[in-house]
Amino acid sequence: MSGARPGRGLARHILLTLTLNFRSAQAIAYGYLVPVLFLLAFGGVFRGDTPALQHEMGQLLVITILGGACFGLPTALVSERERGLWRRYRLLPAPMGSLLAGTLAARLVLLASAALMQVALARLIYGTPLPQSPVQAGVAFLFVSFSFLGIGLLVAALANDVPAVQALGQCVFLPMIMLGGVGVPLAVLPGWAQAVAGFMPGRYAVEVLQRPFSDARGLAGAGFSLAALAAIGAAAAVAGTRLFRWDAGRRAGRPALVWAGAALLAWAAVGAAAAAAGRLAPIRPGDETYGSITDAQIAAITFDDLPGDNEFATRLAPPLSGAEAGRMRGFAGALRAWEPGRVGDPAQCVRNLLSVASNADLTADFREAQIARVVFDVLRERYRRDELVRILAWIILDPDEGGVVARAPELGLARRPPEAVIRDRNALYARKLLGRLLRKIPD
Repeated sequence: MSGARPGRGLARHILLTLTLNFRSAQAIAYGYLVPVLFLLAFGGVFRGDTPALQHEMGQLLVITILGGACFGLPTALVSERERGLWRRYRLLPAPMGSLLAGTLAARLVLLASAALMQVALARLIYGTPLPQSPVQAGVAFLFVSFSFLGIGLLVAALANDVPAVQALGQCVFLPMIMLGGVGVPLAVLPGWAQAVAGFMPGRYAVEVLQRPFSDARGLAGAGFSLAALAAIGAAAAVAGTRLFRWDAGRRAGRPALVWAGAALLAWAAVGAAAAAAGRLAPIRPGDETYGSITDAQIAAITFDDLPGDNEFATRLAPPLSGAEAGRMRGFAGALRAWEPGRVGDPAQCVRNLLSVASNADLTADFREAQIARVVFDVLRERYRRDELVRILAWIILDPDEGGVVARAPELGLARRPPEAVIRDRNALYARKLLGRLLRKIPD
């Protein structure tokens, strides 16, 4: 067999799989109709946000991938097995791995088309912004799809018939929708449910898909979530491949329980690692309320009574240049890599970075004005102007929400001012920065 023929055979298999999918009403419903219904439902609930659905696109895309991978893929595989198609495929001069790879590649194309459809409809109907980094959004999509397609392959291997696929699929789908941060935002779940979500891939899938939409840093700082998705997907894919059945007459036996248990161990290992790293701490509902800040609330914020940039409190240097910029280059690099400034929640990230400026101000660091300027520069690098405006406004209006960082020895700020005073200074700095973003204060 020539080197070109296997490639042509794989392409034909992918094309055949796509053709069979579009002939199935059930596949069309799972792949395209259900995502549109969820989009409209989310749009009805969150359309008052500005911009609408920007902070829910991660959830919507995960629902789309989850439905196509954990229902669409195993339903198609088991249905084809029941009709004897896979027994015929076995007669082909091709390894099982290449046939499964072709099926998974076809499903990946379907998932990508459904995701693109959902992003386009959100943009057309609600004006939802597109991802800030399409390339990183694509990388996140591939990781999430790999994880869920592996789970879907395992569901297909365990299910003896199509009704069993529905039952097993619901065992994956419903917990992640209700408790895994996919259908219900993590912030509104009780603390115990947020901890449980840390053992499920849905939580990490939402995080990595949401970042390109709402965080200018993209996937920076999402290494743990990407690794979690890869580990869960790989364990499920290995188990699903080992248990794959060509013939409908064969039933899943005791080995199925062993391999399914091995796949679930990956979930447990990810959750245990997250707990050890302190990633399962409850998220307070207030940490995500900046999206509800209205234009009227922003317009009502005043800037007349702020201390001057060269006065005793909240000093702020003009834009750095020349030798001064060179002297602060090392601090700027350390601040960009500073872990509390790279947490997943944008509002808490901004609070933490403002805390650096406030700490330097309260401890009379000789670089306090320059540090505040570097903080402002980093914030503008990482966030869209409209999002940063709302986060700063929320900090001004609700200074007691969220947390603050009292000391940062990694940045040369080892002294610890009182947290209450840091909150007050954070609000003052937030007003100074907001005034500049709104062009109400000259910079």
